[in-house]
Amino acid sequence: MDILVIGGSLFLGRSIVEEALKRGHKVTTFNRGRTGIDVPGVEAVRGDRENKQDLERLVGGRSWDAVIDVCGFTPRVVGDSVAALNGHARAYTFVSSLSSYQDWPTKRIDESSPRNPCAPDAEEGDGDYGILKAGCERAVEGDFEGRTLIVQPGLILGPYENVGRLPAWLYRMAEGGRVLAPGDPDRAMQLIDSRDLAAFTLDRTEAGAEGRYVVSGSPANTTMGDWLADCVEATGSDAELVWVDDEFLLEHGVEPWSELPLWAPASDDFAGVWLPDPSKALADGLVCRPVRETVRDTWAWLKAAGMPTDLPRYRGHQIQQGINREKERAILAAWDERSA
Repeated sequence: MDILVIGGSLFLGRSIVEEALKRGHKVTTFNRGRTGIDVPGVEAVRGDRENKQDLERLVGGRSWDAVIDVCGFTPRVVGDSVAALNGHARAYTFVSSLSSYQDWPTKRIDESSPRNPCAPDAEEGDGDYGILKAGCERAVEGDFEGRTLIVQPGLILGPYENVGRLPAWLYRMAEGGRVLAPGDPDRAMQLIDSRDLAAFTLDRTEAGAEGRYVVSGSPANTTMGDWLADCVEATGSDAELVWVDDEFLLEHGVEPWSELPLWAPASDDFAGVWLPDPSKALADGLVCRPVRETVRDTWAWLKAAGMPTDLPRYRGHQIQQGINREKERAILAAWDERSA
């Protein structure tokens, strides 16, 4: 196939490009060239998708079998891309998010769950990330003159991760010593490797699939305890996990999800965070590697990359993940005192 990837130099986009090239596809990437390095073997076209002249220059008199859009965050901008590519591609695959669903992460969701209300021409200030993702989906579904496929991943991990969730834990474990471990170690999680998501996205694009897929990994494919233990094992450190319950962490002002990445307290706000239903994707061929392998390979990538402290920017921002060490020590001391 002749595939256009909008994005294609960072994290999931890079995984999709590498997998597509491995399968023998011809790949064109369209991006600004500011935050990632082109994968060898692609035809790289520089441009900003927010600039209609750049879109016109990309398209010219060309056509592709499929477009895979991995970096659409604003409905109006995605709509401009759709309009420019109409008549120049047979299919449009859009990578969205579980956040497009109105009830996630508070409830269990599947493809039939209601999505956030958002117009297909909404602008950046018209809603948060999840609301705008729903609008992006509608821009593709409603306006593209060909097959449309919406891929809705959950928490993506793996090599090239630029959000920094798994890298933050790996760096912390590598330091060793007593490590603040959040909540219930038996709390089941549902994670997906970017390479498995890339393979499934290409499988369904190649098959001419249409519609939507929740692609959040295999249900309960790890626990918080197993995931953090895998981080300790991968780094080979002497880190000692000290488990502190949700209530105590909240009382001490720890921010869920970011200060202790992927920590979701047992509360109504996060009741469905690890319960998306990926059964449709699994029935149609989604295969997920063990989370331990994802952790191991991410650590190998970080080491090969020279242990970078500043990951590539995500949506124009440097994301800070992980708790301040002084705050961590203070909470552990308070926990020790309470447990004495």
